[in-house]
Amino acid sequence: MNITTDVQWLTAVILASIRVGAVFLFTPILAVTQAPIRFRIFFVLGLSAILVSSLAVSSVKVPANISELLYFALQELVTGGVMAFGLLTAFAAFLLGGRILDFQMGFGVASLIDPSTNTQSAMMGVVLNMIAVMAFFMVDGHHMVLRGLAYSFEKIPLGTGLSEISVDVIVKQFGYMFVFAVMAVAPALFAILLLDVGLAVMARTMPQVNIFFVSMPLKIFIGLLMTAISMRYIWPLMAKVFKSVFVFWNEVLI
Repeated sequence: MNITTDVQWLTAVILASIRVGAVFLFTPILAVTQAPIRFRIFFVLGLSAILVSSLAVSSVKVPANISELLYFALQELVTGGVMAFGLLTAFAAFLLGGRILDFQMGFGVASLIDPSTNTQSAMMGVVLNMIAVMAFFMVDGHHMVLRGLAYSFEKIPLGTGLSEISVDVIVKQFGYMFVFAVMAVAPALFAILLLDVGLAVMARTMPQVNIFFVSMPLKIFIGLLMTAISMRYIWPLMAKVFKSVFVFWNEVLI
């Protein structure tokens, strides 16, 4: 039995796996940091092979030597990294919003292990981040990611890389992260601000009361209550956040 190998197809799969791997492994979409390394490798390679075969993008230039292959791989890593940046800012918005809320509620001294990154993160940040991941799949975000990858192969052929990286687009997307972070926790932050004003008045009128011990449980209660109430209104915001990712991809993939 003779086994023939299509070098051009194999090269396309390897280059595509670098771009796909950057998008999936650098972001908490699938929370795959706990998955075995073999599963991650086979998942990325399998998905890349399917995309290359179904989209007919295997017409890539076969590198003449290792140096040229490494150059192509570096270009794909940059392209995948830029795409991953857009997704990472979307999820980081909720993580940052939770960190801001933790600081206002008094949870800043505590932290939890984020299962998607294996790092210590803010308590409310981990909760909002998990809700964001759940919402991402509920709005078919994973399907949009696959369509975005297919679009990137059409706009940026394998082995070519980005012609230029617009700093303005990067900065704008980075700024969106802070705007969406504040919007996600705005009701709770506003309620805590009103509580602080009321406690300040109480401290001036009743100096014998220890406001610090009174304010701590009140802030926690008000923060959790307003966060729970605002959850029913956060879904449109999450959809807008994820939509901004694909707008960013459309602007940067030129």
